[in-house]
Amino acid sequence: MQKNWLQWSGVGLLWAGLVSPNVLAETLSGEVRDVDGQPVAGAVVEWVGSNRKTLTDAAGRFSLEDLRGDEVELHIMAPRFVHQQLHVDLDEGPVTIRLRPTRIEVIEVVALPWHASTLESAQPVNVIAGDTLARQQSSTLGETLKNEVGVHTNYYGPVASSPVIRGLDGPRVLITQNGLDAGDVSRVGPDHLVTTETSTAEQVEVLRGPATLFYGSGAIGGVVNIVDGRVPTDNELSGQWHLKHDNVADENLVSASVTGGAGSWATHADGFWRESNDYRIPVAAEREEHEAGHEHDHADEAFDGRLDNSAYRAKGANVGASYLLDNGFVGVSVGRLERTYGIPGHSHESHDGEGDVDVYADLEQDRVQLISELSLDHPWFSALNTRLGYTDYTHSEIEEGVPLTTFASTSQELRAELFHHPVAEWRGAWSLQYKHQDFSAEGAEAFTPPSETESLALGWMEERHFGPVQVQLGARAERVELSADQVTLPMEDQPGLLAAYQVKQTFEPFSLSAGAVWDFTEGYNLGLALSRAQRAPSAAELYSFGPHIGTSSYEVGALYELHEEADGHFHAEVSPAAVELETSNNIDLTLRKFEGDVGFTLNAFYNQMDDFYYLSATGLEAEDDHADEHDHGEAEPGAEEHEEEEALPVYHYTARDARLYGLEGQLVWQLASPWRLTLMSDYTRASLHGGEPIPRIPPLRVGATLEYQLNGWRTELGAQHYFDQDRTANLESETDGYTLVDAQLSYEWEWAAQTMTFYIQGNNLTDTEARPHTSFLKDRAPLPARSIAVGLRSKF
Repeated sequence: MQKNWLQWSGVGLLWAGLVSPNVLAETLSGEVRDVDGQPVAGAVVEWVGSNRKTLTDAAGRFSLEDLRGDEVELHIMAPRFVHQQLHVDLDEGPVTIRLRPTRIEVIEVVALPWHASTLESAQPVNVIAGDTLARQQSSTLGETLKNEVGVHTNYYGPVASSPVIRGLDGPRVLITQNGLDAGDVSRVGPDHLVTTETSTAEQVEVLRGPATLFYGSGAIGGVVNIVDGRVPTDNELSGQWHLKHDNVADENLVSASVTGGAGSWATHADGFWRESNDYRIPVAAEREEHEAGHEHDHADEAFDGRLDNSAYRAKGANVGASYLLDNGFVGVSVGRLERTYGIPGHSHESHDGEGDVDVYADLEQDRVQLISELSLDHPWFSALNTRLGYTDYTHSEIEEGVPLTTFASTSQELRAELFHHPVAEWRGAWSLQYKHQDFSAEGAEAFTPPSETESLALGWMEERHFGPVQVQLGARAERVELSADQVTLPMEDQPGLLAAYQVKQTFEPFSLSAGAVWDFTEGYNLGLALSRAQRAPSAAELYSFGPHIGTSSYEVGALYELHEEADGHFHAEVSPAAVELETSNNIDLTLRKFEGDVGFTLNAFYNQMDDFYYLSATGLEAEDDHADEHDHGEAEPGAEEHEEEEALPVYHYTARDARLYGLEGQLVWQLASPWRLTLMSDYTRASLHGGEPIPRIPPLRVGATLEYQLNGWRTELGAQHYFDQDRTANLESETDGYTLVDAQLSYEWEWAAQTMTFYIQGNNLTDTEARPHTSFLKDRAPLPARSIAVGLRSKF
């Protein structure tokens, strides 16, 4: 019934926009200049609330056609200038717009429903784009973003690291590609890869704090949106290619993308290939592991100076095409990703009992996206943006050529945003989102049963300027259904047998937000964001019951109660208590200075979370007899039966009230024309009710980067210091602090209508032993040793 209603709703929205009567259209012309009166070429001039925009020419002139009404609101964007938003009376004739320069990089944020830059959002946002993204991109999303303010990585080697935002990760941080869910199983465990590729991306956006209002329950901790051109929006010829070699793991990268077309058609193609060996670890870590001998498991991984089972191979490609209309575009893309990677710390004794065998993952994903953005000639509605996505994902964890466990997920998603014309100077939109995911895990380490998650949400967003104050309001109502047919539980009175349950649960999260940005004096603004966001727990948080080797633990979901027995064992029962929604009450306060030679951004946040789901250490142990379940074929006559039992600590998903708060800051100082100094720091303090620390919270961090740029040359020297983390949860070990020093030298020149850049990059130059506190593998997998990378990239 929901699906039928969804289909007819989508048809109704399209019909309203496409067959409605035309209205009287107007044209607005003008010019964009800087404060000295010089023309600004290439500035984007956009009619707010629609998809109509144009670029200024070499003289700074522009013309916007097909406008309606007596007054329009314009949004003007240009590199190295503060974005400007202003109301224009169409009867005034040509207008002159002046932009103010800024030292802070100002980029439009695609992930927000309304067009806003990083300086105009009430919610804290990081955006990495252009050359900055090219310099920072790594083999995983977490490593690409780890130096951003408020963002760390849950480091699972170079194979599967994902971002940690203000101490939160997993199902609380949504990963999207062009606004649609990545469709993988990376939120289930830290050893599962995020299926995004930054080498072909145009920009990566991080929304810190609750973003549930725009994206749903999975975004209560934040959103990371990867923007690429796989669905092209214009047919101007452009592209890039990149070659790179890094010696720390003998890593090689080749990537390229190109967009073009003719007439009303635009086409795009991109692809990449990556390959690496096991990476080298610092000398100090190697010595420590060697001296420890076999004191702990896998100590021998470091004997040859490399982290065993950390190699990978990856390749992928996307093709897309769009039909360009006078009022927007409609486009589709098809993509394929393949990656084979080792899982550090995940090995078993071989079937013949003669040593350990590494386990590796073999991943495949097919993805289809349809994206359209249309301006509408309608008396009520100004634009309709639609995104549809389909993803088919599978990855198998393989030992000795035999799949040990296979994870699969198919997902479908629709997002539609219908924008209305101003009503009493309020501009906004209604949104409709539908998402369905079918997840399964089969095999010896399938700690989560197969499940289906279906959600349907309606949202409302509005904004209005009151002089120097911009106000943003929103609400979202959602319905989430979780169902699982094979939820199992060991039978207490019949050891070795399992009881199977069919479970279906319905949640109705409701979220509200309000924000304001106040330009209280020239060159400064103050942002305030308030939100109350709710999240339905994930299937893994509810239904898990079994060994999760990626976290070296035995995980039990919140659906169950654990009871310790006198002999040290335990038994589990289905909990009679109702499963509660996780609720976040968040406040963000942001102060920005963006003019002059010194610019800065300071954030303070406070987040009170009710029924916060986390893995609680129980102090119990469970026998992991998964090795006995490996099916390596029938044993030959006379062969002895091989069994392995290993005790794993039991962790139970528990809902308790929690409090998270912290500070974040970044300062940019243009010391002189070619010199720039950037300082940053972030700190998160997270506690459960009663004062007990939440596990794996990143420590205080401070950093500095000095840049020199002149006549095509650019050099950068940076350092980040991570303090000791001695504020730990129950049964969690402390982590020593460390300092990482990085440097880069590059030269840029023009050749054959291309901008070429050759660079040399050094990471961890002091060969420091570094173990991120946020990592499940911190005791087994230190960060890589000193590395030197060389590369050549081009854009045209």
